Amino acid sequence: MTSNTPATNTTPSLISPVVTPKPAQDTPPAKLGIMVSGSGTNFEAIAHAIADGQLHAQIQVMIYNNPGIKAIARAEKFGIPMVLHNHRDYKKREALDAQIVQTLRQYQVELVVMAGWMRIVTPVLIDAFPRRILNLHPSLLPSFKGIHAEAEALAAGVKITGCTVHLVSPEVDSGPILIQAAVPVLPDDTPETLHARIQVQEHRILPQAIAQVAAGMALGVS
Repeated sequence: MTSNTPATNTTPSLISPVVTPKPAQDTPPAKLGIMVSGSGTNFEAIAHAIADGQLHAQIQVMIYNNPGIKAIARAEKFGIPMVLHNHRDYKKREALDAQIVQTLRQYQVELVVMAGWMRIVTPVLIDAFPRRILNLHPSLLPSFKGIHAEAEALAAGVKITGCTVHLVSPEVDSGPILIQAAVPVLPDDTPETLHARIQVQEHRILPQAIAQVAAGMALGVS
């Protein structure tokens, strides 16, 4: 796919697969638990998709691990309950995940979404919600796993990168891929400018991936 039009935040990317499941209004909305570590823009994209009727779901709770992050104000705006689990208070990842599982169950969460959750999760969490945990990553997996995906894409000289939503598995940034969006890399890109354009597409594909999994849940399909 080629174009002579300069890429901007409004330039559509190639999204695959195109997911347009109709909200199953005759079934209960999927109960979401959102895990956030930073600004929460993807949390807000999910909340807007629900409010606009594009996603048949409700956010039961936002779990966050860093005090004072911008996501708190976003959750307050939508009236979403919040629970802080500061990872610094736990000696082992498993202990943190056990507390997260307890909170998710307390809020009757069915589907977990890691929307910028910057902690490695363990089987304690994964096994509690098998094939029910989604992660968003700013690259076209399996390329550029880890926390420096945009910088690594620029260092590698790739011309196209993007973002991926996948089911979580014990291996970091692995698990079955649900949906991806491709984003062009521009000659003058920095990690920050590339991240900003990738984030536009993240806001598009994450609600679609949730809808895809939620539709399968409603039909009893794993």
